[in-house]
Amino acid sequence: MTTNTPEAPLPAGNAPAAPLAAGNAPADPLTVGFDLDLTLLDTRPGIKAAFTVFSETYGVEVDADLVVSRLGPPLEQEMAHWVPAEQVTEMTARYRALYPEHAIEPTVPMPGARDALDAVREAGGRTIVVTAKNAPDARRHFAHLGIEPDAVVGRLFAEAKAEALRAHGASVYVGDHVGDVRGAKAAGALSVAVATGPCAPDELREAGADVVLEDLTDFRAWWEAYVARTAR
Repeated sequence: MTTNTPEAPLPAGNAPAAPLAAGNAPADPLTVGFDLDLTLLDTRPGIKAAFTVFSETYGVEVDADLVVSRLGPPLEQEMAHWVPAEQVTEMTARYRALYPEHAIEPTVPMPGARDALDAVREAGGRTIVVTAKNAPDARRHFAHLGIEPDAVVGRLFAEAKAEALRAHGASVYVGDHVGDVRGAKAAGALSVAVATGPCAPDELREAGADVVLEDLTDFRAWWEAYVARTAR
């Protein structure tokens, strides 16, 4: 079942949220963190639909195709490309109000996502989703798709993800963005990158990824080898 983990604060410059509980769990080789957008879920159709309605409703010109080509950073950062700085907070809230109705239904799992989560559980492990997306919308996505990570932590990006990874004792973090690589490294976790997002394999390697997979359909084979090594 999904744990209703409180949202952690965004990096400086974004609105604060409730902090994680103090203290870190001991590192567990079988606890794996996953990013959400373009790692576990293909949210591009839903985000494009939500931004299209947002543009039509509020008269803000947004290139939704460009938006979905660079998913990863916090929504506030993306919104700042389209509205004046003083309107970012208000317009972000307006977009988020539209999101559940327009973005949840079109979103689908990435290839191999369900099997990757199953592989971790079959080994007796835990799965933690750590995402820049707000946690309520992340949970809506998983509930709609019948996917049940053990915990979801929202509104963390790049190095800030390390807080949640350490708190849950994750030894592996899987993501598609160089920010995910940085988050894993900051947490002292193994960085497993998937080349399914905006960052090319070479870019992920240069950022310090320990492993680069084509997509999550390759995860099970890698995971089983990793588990066998850690059991020695």
